[in-house]
Amino acid sequence: MPNLKDLKNRIESVKSTRKITKAMQMVAAAKLRRAQEAAEQSRPYAERFNAVMAGLAASVGGSDSAPRLLRGTGSEDVHLLVVMTAERGLCGGFNANIAKLARAKAEELRGKGKTVKILTVGKKGRDALKRDFGDLFVGHIDLSEVKRIGYANAQDVAKDILTRFDDGEFDVATIFYSKFQNVVTQIPTAQQIIPASFEDTEDDDSSAVFDYEPSEEAILAELLPKGVATAIFSALLENGASEQGARMSAMDNATRNAGEMIDKLTIQFNRSRQAVITNELIEIISGAEAL
Repeated sequence: MPNLKDLKNRIESVKSTRKITKAMQMVAAAKLRRAQEAAEQSRPYAERFNAVMAGLAASVGGSDSAPRLLRGTGSEDVHLLVVMTAERGLCGGFNANIAKLARAKAEELRGKGKTVKILTVGKKGRDALKRDFGDLFVGHIDLSEVKRIGYANAQDVAKDILTRFDDGEFDVATIFYSKFQNVVTQIPTAQQIIPASFEDTEDDDSSAVFDYEPSEEAILAELLPKGVATAIFSALLENGASEQGARMSAMDNATRNAGEMIDKLTIQFNRSRQAVITNELIEIISGAEAL
């Protein structure tokens, strides 16, 4: 059984840890509000942009005149997995869940005989995957010095990916990130960005006929690179909100666990102190009776 001094030191240590986790929870809560607003405000633009692009892509179809970013290379042998995680930890299973989804995809593709390449954005994803897939890494983008994610950061990532595609380094690119739903729930998501893939959308304009000037092919050639950057920017914003939500939840749990541990240690300390006092009283009474 630990002595009173050890128990007292341990209680003080856990109290210090609780102060840290409580402070981190409050900081995450403040950052979450801004990050959540940014993610939610980006969704209508991204959804409308994708709807317009889907209409253009449907009108062009798989013709030879379609931009290469839309029709692809004609092969699906080489896959680039862009794993987007946080630069920091202490956010529960946020980073691990994204890495788990990317790992499962990589293993599935390799099982089919495909070539897999991995580009990491955020060092936590790199750290999680380098042990099993370190030989598949082709690059890493460090955002640790970025205080606030902006569209320029997404453009840098998109430029790296598009340059690799133009150089023929891969056929299909998929980004992995976590979509923010609420503080408790963040959904690991895989989204193919090259060749561009758009979901069918049904809205009030579905029966309308549009005439485009210039041609659909020219518009797509101009907008598809921006579409890659838009998808990456949305993923970064969703990741930012998900990270802060996960960190807030994790630090809240850690704070409550620290409180429970302090209560248990305090009870143990009081019982040990009572036992010491009782022993001292017994020794005094025994000594008095001996006299």
